[in-house]
Amino acid sequence: MKLTDESSDPYSEAQAIALVALAPRAKSKGELLAHLKKRGVADDVAHAVLFRLQEQGLVNDEEFARAWSESRQRTKRLSKRMIAGELRGKGVDDETIALVTSEIDDRREYSLALEMAMRKYRPIAHLDRELIRRRIHGALARRGFSSSVINEVLREIGI
Repeated sequence: MKLTDESSDPYSEAQAIALVALAPRAKSKGELLAHLKKRGVADDVAHAVLFRLQEQGLVNDEEFARAWSESRQRTKRLSKRMIAGELRGKGVDDETIALVTSEIDDRREYSLALEMAMRKYRPIAHLDRELIRRRIHGALARRGFSSSVINEVLREIGI
């Protein structure tokens, strides 16, 4: 869609751009704003479109953040810290991030780390104990798990 056609309504075009962007997956307000700016939409028009989409319930950062968090825990086994970083990168505000990550309790985070560690451990169980420890520690650390969680998991699996 061209935004330079003077006969067209910039608001309608911006809304069409936003709706097309929302088709594959939900997006945060920050992601949509960045997308609209990238496509050349004026700030005031972009904000008006986002406000209207929020009113219609098509853009909701809290719902987006919850869905993102659940998905990343389920598919990637990510820690609260990593999920918070991803949400921040998607333009979700700190208050919403704090709310959503506070819903992930310590037991859930521990069970995610343990599950991931067990999956990593099985194929390398025949290797040197210290090598196993380093590999699992590194894998969990890259997922953002704290040292205390990592050490507790390593004790649990006997490494």
